[in-house]
Amino acid sequence: MTVEWILTPDRLSAAMGLLAAYTGMCWGIGAKVRKQRLADEAQGSAPEGKTDAPAVLVVYSSQTGQAEALARATAAMLTERGLQVRLLAAQKLGAELLARYSQSLWLLSTTGEGDAPDQALGFVQGLMASQPDLQNHQSLVLALGDREYQQFCAFGLQVHEWLQACGARSQVVCVDNMDSQSLQDWQGLVTQMHQSLQGGKAGAPVSAPAQDWLQTPAAVPMVLSQRKLLNPGSQGGPLYWLEWKPQFGALPQWQSGDLVSLCVPADPERARDYSIASTPADGSLQLLVRQSTREDGSPGLASDWLCRGMAVGDVLPLTVREHAGFRLGENAGRPLILVGNGSGLAGLLSHIRARVQQGCGDQWLLFGERSPQHDALYGEQLQTWLVQGHLARLDRAWSRHATQSLYVQQLLNREAEEVVRWVERGAAIYVCGSLQGMGQGVHLALQAILGEAQVDAMLASGRYRRDVY
Repeated sequence: MTVEWILTPDRLSAAMGLLAAYTGMCWGIGAKVRKQRLADEAQGSAPEGKTDAPAVLVVYSSQTGQAEALARATAAMLTERGLQVRLLAAQKLGAELLARYSQSLWLLSTTGEGDAPDQALGFVQGLMASQPDLQNHQSLVLALGDREYQQFCAFGLQVHEWLQACGARSQVVCVDNMDSQSLQDWQGLVTQMHQSLQGGKAGAPVSAPAQDWLQTPAAVPMVLSQRKLLNPGSQGGPLYWLEWKPQFGALPQWQSGDLVSLCVPADPERARDYSIASTPADGSLQLLVRQSTREDGSPGLASDWLCRGMAVGDVLPLTVREHAGFRLGENAGRPLILVGNGSGLAGLLSHIRARVQQGCGDQWLLFGERSPQHDALYGEQLQTWLVQGHLARLDRAWSRHATQSLYVQQLLNREAEEVVRWVERGAAIYVCGSLQGMGQGVHLALQAILGEAQVDAMLASGRYRRDVY
C-alpha cells in the first residue's frame, strides 16, 4: 500500500519537478561563476586607442590567492600606464603564446615543502618539461614563500632557472611572508621595465612606495565577541571556536573558502592565515583555532594569543582575503566530497553553510579527529544537517577510538566504491586540514582509488582543491 502511494504518477511528477528545480538552481550558481571567469580573462588588454602599445605577459600561480592578487594589481598598473597586458594563470600558458611576448612577469607561490600550487601541475608537467627558445626574452619573477619552510620560494626559483635555461634574461625577487621591502624591490624592477618599454621616457618614479599599486585589502577592526573550547578533555591540543563582529559598521564581505589574515601583538610583523568557518549570512566571522605548541614546548605566539591571551571584547584588525583556489567557483553546482581533520573543519563548514543557504544538499563530509567522546566537533549541527538533507552523507574517523581506530584517509579507502560513484557523476573534492599525515594520506588514497591521471586532471581543472597547511 505504501509503495503504491509513493509511486503514484502525480507524486512522481512532483518529485521530478523538485529535483529539476534544485538542479537548475545549483547549476545556475555555477553558470554565474563561469560568466565571471570569462570576464576576468578578458581584462588586462590594451587600453582603448593604444593597440600599438608594448605588450607584456603577466603569469601567476597561486595557492591561497596572494600571487593572483599581486598579479592583478601589477597588470592593472601596467595597463593604466599605457601597456598591453595579457594576464594568465600558468596552467593556461602554452609555448606558442609565450613566444609571442618579449617581456613577461611571473608571480608564483610555493606550497608545502617546495611544491607548485595545485592547479599549476599541468604547467609543470607540460610547458616546464619542454625548453622553448626564449633567447630574446626578458622576464621578472616574484617568488612568494615562507622562510619557516625549508624549501623557501622553491617553485618560483625553479621557474626562474627554467627561464634562464631557455635563454631568457631573468631576474628574481624572493618574498618572505609578504615582506614590504621585497615588494618594493619588485615594484622598482617592474617600473624600470615599464620605462624601458616606453623608450626610456620619464614615467612613474622608480622608487614609488609598494602600497601605490600592490595594495592588500584593508584590515577591519573586529571585536572578539565569543570564544569557546570545543574539545575539553581531548588528547590533542585545545581547539577553540572564535566569533568576531565588526567594531564599527557592517561585516566585511567574503565567500566560502576565503581566509582571514591577522597579526598578534607579540609578533606584529608576521601575518597568519586562518580559514573562515562561516559566511556573511551567519552574521559573524567565525574561526577554529588550535592552540599550538612548538617543539621546545613553548606556545605558538599567534594561537596562544587568540586562544588565551586576548580577552572577549578586545579588538584586533582582521583582513579578509580572497582564497580563489579554495572557493566553490565553477564547482558551485556540483556534488561535493568534503574531506578534512581538526581545525580544517573550518574551511569545509563554510562551504556546507553556503550551500545550505542556497538549498544545495548534495554533499558528503568525511572528517577525522581523535575520539568521539571529546572531539565530536559540531556533532549536533552536523547530525541536524544530515537529518534535514543538507548533508547527503556524514562519515567520521576516530584515530584514538578504543576499538575502531581509523584515519580519514583509511575511511576514504574503505568507501572507495562510493567515492568513484560520486566522482563519476561530477563531484568535486575539497580537502582542508593538516598537510602532514592527513593531506598527504588523502592525496595518496585518492590516487589509489581514482588513478594518478584522474587525480592530476582534477587538480588541473579545479575539481580537486586543497587548503592544507
